[in-house]
Amino acid sequence: MSEQLPQEPGAQQAPSASEASVPEHAAPAATFAVPEPAAPEGFATDGADTWHRVHPVSPFVRGWIAVAAVIFIFGRNSLDSLFSGGWQDGESVTGGTPVLFILIVVGAAVVIFGVAFFLSWRFTRYQVTDENVHINSGIIFRQQRRARIDRVQAIDVIQPLLARAFGLAELKFDVADGGKSAIKLSFLKLAEAKRLRAAILARAAGVTMDPDQPMDVQEAPETQVLALPPRRIIGAAFFSSTTVVSVIFIAVAVVAVTRTGEFAIFLGFFPLFIGVFASYWKTITNDLNFRVASSPDGVRLHYGLLETRSQTIPPGRVQAVSISQGPVWRPFGWYRVQVNVAGYGDDSSGSSRSVVLPVGTEAEVMAVLGLVFPDPGVERPFDMFAAGLRGVGPDEGFVHSPRTARWVDPISWRHNAFRATATALLCRRGRFFRSLQVVPHERTQSLGLRQGPLMARLGLVNFELHSTVGPIRPRVHHLSTANGLALFDEQSARAATARRIQRSEKWLEVKQALPEEQHHGD
Repeated sequence: MSEQLPQEPGAQQAPSASEASVPEHAAPAATFAVPEPAAPEGFATDGADTWHRVHPVSPFVRGWIAVAAVIFIFGRNSLDSLFSGGWQDGESVTGGTPVLFILIVVGAAVVIFGVAFFLSWRFTRYQVTDENVHINSGIIFRQQRRARIDRVQAIDVIQPLLARAFGLAELKFDVADGGKSAIKLSFLKLAEAKRLRAAILARAAGVTMDPDQPMDVQEAPETQVLALPPRRIIGAAFFSSTTVVSVIFIAVAVVAVTRTGEFAIFLGFFPLFIGVFASYWKTITNDLNFRVASSPDGVRLHYGLLETRSQTIPPGRVQAVSISQGPVWRPFGWYRVQVNVAGYGDDSSGSSRSVVLPVGTEAEVMAVLGLVFPDPGVERPFDMFAAGLRGVGPDEGFVHSPRTARWVDPISWRHNAFRATATALLCRRGRFFRSLQVVPHERTQSLGLRQGPLMARLGLVNFELHSTVGPIRPRVHHLSTANGLALFDEQSARAATARRIQRSEKWLEVKQALPEEQHHGD
């Protein structure tokens, strides 16, 4: 049983006046209100015949691994010949590969790679107009790509380690297509990448550009909301499910060695230890220096140790929000916040792009919610969200599973619940692994009800709310059939109404249109 709702772009909700208490290291900007948008100080636009090229060393930054591999392979052969017997008359004493041949091969490889890099740079160019971003690339097989600016969902400025050495950055922006066609410009000068990001965001916001009077776009200022301390990032990595699984395997290995006396058993677990170390390393290096800031362009995230990212999510692009907490984190009061953004795609592989708060306290969670979900639609949003994170039963108006659900879910039946506000639907579930999912009404894609034979006999049903492709899959388990049917009908009506009254996704146009609309209303 399902209903497909029309999929139209969402609108920015009106802000409310509630304020959050934030930790000492967080700025007092954690309110459920939209940051005031401001037009850039200047603009720049490209005419039909205006094209730009990426930085000349970009092909080397992208393909240096191939060059290093060739040099390593032939260089190793040369060193083997040198240490095994030395060289005489251009050949190794042991009859190995002639030194001259090795030098020729290495030199030819360098020349070939150099020519390929030059041609790759020469045939790669881009153009940014008021409507689209165009990228042409390819030497033999030409590729022309175009992305609509009004469909841009998020923009990242990425600096891999080698690119940072040259002062370069990659500009990556996603369009609303499920994450399959992210546009990348690799590489630009860092200042140019930021300027171009500001120009694209200005166009997406509704600012028109004059191609006859180009001006530089100034990046919108930002206000830091919170910064995560390194000790918490490291602690959260070690107090995780990875550590629990590792301890179990180590215990199994110790028992096996104790009973058999074969210490070689530990060698079988060596790949596991390498994988665990790699997991810790990836988590820590990705999340270190994590900062959240607000700006007229949207929510900005900065993070990374070796590869740094500056991620911007424009206003109104968040499709769903999830706050989760496992049993290992509960004594510390830590939570994780993720979002669905059209264009990110399924982030189940563990990528950090959908994570807007990797590990935060309840106050920091409220601060982030104030940025990505500024209008909860209730008078006491913090009490409602606290009940969603820690509540049981009907706290703060949540509707939970009936008593008959104890037969299929004896542990969490009072924790599985929902609440609908004027602007969003909240789905709560889990006792040991807690989760609260928030979906704005206008972002509802479709609805569904599921019921098996046992649940039908118990009078239960599962409610599903379908968002865009992403790590968040909102659902409410084991509702009574009556509550499930009522929620299905009411949420369908709420979503349809929210889509009819939504405004343009160009947030500067929305802000500028409000005074005029209010004037006509008077």
